[in-house]
Amino acid sequence: MFILGVVGPGQIMIIVLVIVLLFFGGKKIPELMKGLGKGVKEFKDASKGNDASSSTEVSKTEAEEK
Repeated sequence: MFILGVVGPGQIMIIVLVIVLLFFGGKKIPELMKGLGKGVKEFKDASKGNDASSSTEVSKTEAEEK
């Protein structure tokens, strides 16, 4: 907690990025970010109910109600 008072949020982000770069290496980071982006997109789609399986299920239940 003491470090947070001395180092600003931007500097903490830079420190974390440097540690990630050292840990994973430059070649692996684009793969990690691509996977992270896909995961975030899937999460957003699922939370909105836009994925194919949920829309199919909704249309099936609507057809059954009629």
